[in-house]
Amino acid sequence: MARRENPEINAGSMADIAFLLLIFFLVTTTMDVDSGISKKLSEKPPKDYVPPIIKEKNIFEVNINGNNELLVENEAMKLQDLKAAALKFIDNGGGEGKVENGVSTGPCTYCKGDKSPDSSDHPNKAIISVQTNRTTKYETYVQVQNELLKAYTELRNRLSMERYGMSFSALEDAYSNDKGNDELKSKVEDIKTAYPQIISDAEPTSN
Repeated sequence: MARRENPEINAGSMADIAFLLLIFFLVTTTMDVDSGISKKLSEKPPKDYVPPIIKEKNIFEVNINGNNELLVENEAMKLQDLKAAALKFIDNGGGEGKVENGVSTGPCTYCKGDKSPDSSDHPNKAIISVQTNRTTKYETYVQVQNELLKAYTELRNRLSMERYGMSFSALEDAYSNDKGNDELKSKVEDIKTAYPQIISDAEPTSN
């Protein structure tokens, strides 16, 4: 009886198949991207720079402790209530604006806030100070910043609709697609000047 030989499997192309599968999974697999915040760092002030005196009522303090809990203006607050509180502070319009070129910008004529004498004088004077703890989660910090930015976005969109008949978001998109348009540039700067985003990060606490 003739001896039967075991059939051989041609594995010459296995390496090519494995390589193609690797490329396929690399192309089709999505990877998590860390969330972050786009911020423009302020320029270093000159040596003889004297910081202006800021009234306490023009500062909106947001503290995040080591347990990721919010303390806003010395009161406990939930994250979902932060935007409304920030919006109320920024849009208060209870006094005069900044002095520019020796001339005061005057009261806020477009603000729709309570005009409380105990809150911010003007959007261009309203400062939001965010202080974290060294053990605060970065995720919580980003969520807080997002809520604050939402407040500015809502105010800018409202004013842009009133003045130019389109949201500020749409106005920015139009300008980004037509950078040479001076009219659009002027409108964007007008809204940004009316509601400047003034959010500062205080030194983190360690306790």
